[in-house]
Amino acid sequence: MSDYILEICAYNYTSCRVAQEAGAQRVELCDNISEGGTTPSYGCLKMVREKLDILLYPIIRPRGGHALYTEEEFEVMQHDIRLCKELGTDGIVVGFVTREGKVDTERLKYIVDLAYPLGVTFHRAFDATPDPFEALEQIIHCGCERILTSGQRTTAVEGKELIARLVEAAGDRIVIMPGAGVRASNLEELKNSTGAKEFHSSAHKIVDLTPAHYNEYIQNLGNPIVTDEENVREMVRILKG
Repeated sequence: MSDYILEICAYNYTSCRVAQEAGAQRVELCDNISEGGTTPSYGCLKMVREKLDILLYPIIRPRGGHALYTEEEFEVMQHDIRLCKELGTDGIVVGFVTREGKVDTERLKYIVDLAYPLGVTFHRAFDATPDPFEALEQIIHCGCERILTSGQRTTAVEGKELIARLVEAAGDRIVIMPGAGVRASNLEELKNSTGAKEFHSSAHKIVDLTPAHYNEYIQNLGNPIVTDEENVREMVRILKG
């Protein structure tokens, strides 16, 4: 794929397998898509690591919502990171902010050191910080290798101008990876307008696996979310040029 990397946000083992088969190089493995992604289960992590070769970066996020965590939640995250190291993941995805919304450099540096030699991506908590360029320098200083960002807008396409400025400011010190709403239909635009070399996409679809018999009064079961293989293949094609 030349110098470009496609990361797929995967919510289960099947999606990781599809991402690998379709040509993506890395997955951010999460659980609970409705909460924006939380730490995946031990069983899913273990199975992905044992059966697949794709680069594996689980998100370490004990709940949905903001990235201001209690001491107890922070302790849970540390246990999850140690587990990721034991299972042999390639990296982790985290984010920490202070009550003022700035990057919590004390906690972030501690986690980067704890996770070593795993790589660390700072997730879209970055997009809630009041000064993205100050946050950029702080995250670089703490030793992260990558920032996932939508340019502080709802989607990466809407935030493409800021993303381009961040890519320029970052240089070769850290990777700026556009994400949020990235699909095959807009990847070419983002590739050309931002100068980014890595891209993040959920590329998901809903699969109807309704049983032949179900109780019509139970409406909260939902359907599984899986990675759309054709969408991933098309994005890989675009990045190959």
